[in-house]
Amino acid sequence: MLRLRTIQTGLRFPQLSRNISASSYLRAKTEAPKVESVLAQLNVQAERVKTYKPVTPGLRHLRRPISAHLYAGRPIRALTVAKRKTGGRNAQGKITARHIGGGHRRRLRILDFMRVEGGPMDVVRIEYDPGRSAHIALVRSRSPTSKKPFSYILAAEGLRAGDVVTSYRRGIPDGLVPGYTDTRLPSKRAKRQMAKSASTSPTGGSTGPTSSSLPKSITDPALPQSVLDPSILQAASSMATASLSLGILRTLTLKPGNVLPLRLIPSGTIIHSVALDPQGPGLLCRAAGTYAQVVAHDDKGRYTQVRLMSGEVRNILQNCCATIGKVSNADWKLRSLGKAGRSRWLGRRPSVRGLAMNA
Repeated sequence: MLRLRTIQTGLRFPQLSRNISASSYLRAKTEAPKVESVLAQLNVQAERVKTYKPVTPGLRHLRRPISAHLYAGRPIRALTVAKRKTGGRNAQGKITARHIGGGHRRRLRILDFMRVEGGPMDVVRIEYDPGRSAHIALVRSRSPTSKKPFSYILAAEGLRAGDVVTSYRRGIPDGLVPGYTDTRLPSKRAKRQMAKSASTSPTGGSTGPTSSSLPKSITDPALPQSVLDPSILQAASSMATASLSLGILRTLTLKPGNVLPLRLIPSGTIIHSVALDPQGPGLLCRAAGTYAQVVAHDDKGRYTQVRLMSGEVRNILQNCCATIGKVSNADWKLRSLGKAGRSRWLGRRPSVRGLAMNA
C-alpha cells in the first residue's frame, strides 16, 4: 500500500513541474515587452544626453542635453541688460535670502512676451539663455518701418533658424484668407450700445432668420430636396465657403511660434506663454518643456477653458493671447551638474540642515 502511494505521488510531480514551467514561461513572455520598452526609453534618453569619459571625478556624473542647433556666439548686446548681484543681502547688509552668492557674471536677455508687432518675422538663430531653462529665438521683422527690427522671443519646440513666425495679437488682417472676416468680440461699451439700440428698435433687435421662418424642406431632411429657393442655395454656399476659409485659416496660422487669441485656437491645441490679461504679456507655461492645452470654448463667447500641466483647468478670457506649440529644451530635466563646483558657478551656495549646525 505504501509502495502504491509513492508510485502515485511520483506520477504527479512531472505534471506539477510542467504547470510551473508553463506559468513561468507565460509570465516571462508578458514581462519581456515591458523590459524592452524600458530599455528603449533608456536608449532614447542616452541619445538625447551627452555623457563624458570619467577622466576626472567631476566628469563622471556630468550629463548635458544635446542641442547642436544652438548658436555658439554671443548675444546682441543691445537686447541684454547686466544682472547685478546682491549675494542675498538687503540694503543693510543682512542676509534675507539664503544659499545665494558668487557665480559667473550674467547678462539677462530682454524677451518680448507681448508680441504686439504683427507681420511675418524670420527666425535668425536659436540661442542659449543663462537666465532661463528654455531656449530663445532671435527674430527679425520684415517691415522696413519697424522700430525694433530685432527681438528675442521664447523658442517653441521644433523652431529652427530660417522659420517664419507671425503674431496675430491684433486679430487676423483682412485679405489673409479670401472669404474670411475676423469677428472680434465687442467691448462692454459696444455691448451696452447694442442692447440699447435693440431695446429701442420696433422689431426688438431680431434681424436674422429664425428656424420658424425657414422652409420646411430645410428643417425636415426627410422631405425631397430637389427644389430649393435660390436664396437658400446662396446661404448654403456661403456657409461652405466660410467653413473652407476657416480650415485654410487654421492651416496658415496654427504653426509653432505663432501668437493667436484664444478665440481663434481650436480645442485640443498645445499652447504656451498664455496671457491672463488681453493687454498683458504671456505669463503661464514659460519654462522648458511646459505646455497647456485648450479644452473648450464657452458658449457665450467670453471664456476659454485651458488645462495646465498641473491638471488645473482655468477659465481665461478669449481675447487673451497664447503661443502655439510647446516650450523648447524639454530635455533640460535630464541634466546632471556632476560636481558641487558647477553649482557654485550658477550662484548657489551650499545649504546646510539646521540639525547639523551648532546649537
